[in-house]
Amino acid sequence: MATTPSTIPAAYRLTYEDWLRFPEDGRLYEIIGGELFVSPSPAIRHQRISGRLFAGLHAHLEAGRSGEVFHAPTGVRLSEQDVPEPDLVVVLAPHADRIGEQVIEGPPDLVVEILSPGTAGRDLVVKRELYARAGIGEYWIVDPVASEIEVLTLEADRYITFSRFSRTGILLSPLLPDLRIPLDRVFTEQPHD
Repeated sequence: MATTPSTIPAAYRLTYEDWLRFPEDGRLYEIIGGELFVSPSPAIRHQRISGRLFAGLHAHLEAGRSGEVFHAPTGVRLSEQDVPEPDLVVVLAPHADRIGEQVIEGPPDLVVEILSPGTAGRDLVVKRELYARAGIGEYWIVDPVASEIEVLTLEADRYITFSRFSRTGILLSPLLPDLRIPLDRVFTEQPHD
């Protein structure tokens, strides 16, 4: 029988209280199903993509005073044994009360994960299922190798693909209908002026 987080005895599962004690050392510490996942600091390309998406989301949300965007490492407490740290987290104004002092308390409105060799499997399967169970309305999966973003929307209790956007396209979001982010600037290898 395979060991999964749900088959780990409760006495051995980590909790939010454990997460609070992890060091701030540049690594991401996530608890999913009571199991600890540690990821190294992201690569430069990952950080460039994250920064450019953050800038686009931040400008959009600030202009409309419609919410806030946070970048990793920002914990999201979905339960006592589920504390992921998505690459980007959006909390819209109607849910501003979920923004706590230490973490986002409860499901945000949108999460973004940028795939990397060490986290792709977790982002595509484990976190996708976790975010759907938690009721997060929109999930963006960013593939730096393919220069593509898949926008997923929650229907009932599972995600369906709204659309895939390539580096020559404009990123759109059902959750943020006026958002337009040109992806040629997000996926370029050169820093912007």
